[in-house]
Amino acid sequence: MNAPCNTTIEVRAESRAARDERLNAAVEEMTGLAKMCRTGGILVTRHEPGRFTVAISDSVPYGYTEQLDFCN
Repeated sequence: MNAPCNTTIEVRAESRAARDERLNAAVEEMTGLAKMCRTGGILVTRHEPGRFTVAISDSVPYGYTEQLDFCN
């Protein structure tokens, strides 16, 4: 796996609108990378309220986007 395939985008937002806009942009960017890498799908992880990461993960099938929530 090369460097772009290991990219993680951190998203921070105070409002729901900002969160949705930033997460959608991050997922769109990662989708482009996933198409190049073809090593996994997109994993969106909520670490705490208002803080997320978006990354390509081999635990997610290519072509899928899954969510993981550490706040529950």
